[in-house]
Amino acid sequence: MSSMLETWQLTSTTAEPNAPVNWYAVQTRARHEKAVAQRLEEQGISTFLPLVSAVHRWSDRRKRVHLPLFNCYVFAQLACLNESRYQVYRTHGVFGIVGPNGGLAIPEEQIEAVRMLLTQELGWSNHPFLKIGQRVRVRGGSMDGVEGVLVSRNGDRTLVISIDAIQRSLAIRIEGYDVEPI
Repeated sequence: MSSMLETWQLTSTTAEPNAPVNWYAVQTRARHEKAVAQRLEEQGISTFLPLVSAVHRWSDRRKRVHLPLFNCYVFAQLACLNESRYQVYRTHGVFGIVGPNGGLAIPEEQIEAVRMLLTQELGWSNHPFLKIGQRVRVRGGSMDGVEGVLVSRNGDRTLVISIDAIQRSLAIRIEGYDVEPI
């Protein structure tokens, strides 16, 4: 899906003193990610907007465009104070901060993982979000169509197939298989 990857990162040094600073996902209007990132930066808020470079074709031309990796989202580094949150909510094009009670902090490691992926020009593709404990279906291979619960055991992805009526389960390693949420 991606040919050339790049990121757009706007940073600022103004933050509330002695307040813990965390990353949050800010939900934006469709196609307003770059403008929102720019507006937040102008207000002194550090942002991270991962962009992917793609070639779009029209009937008369082809052009390389830079699109957000995650549509309708910009990451912002905010202090855990109401003033900084209020500043974000007042920004034109912002729907809100993702999560209950003013937002759910995103671990720094996850932001750094996205940055690393974008800087390494590795092949990647979007994948449905899967959580351990979620019901999934195997797609492709000899187990195509098999459904079960995704678990992790010793770092391996395992599919647990249960027969509820007799309260018995089987576990099988599914590394290498594509799975989709049900």
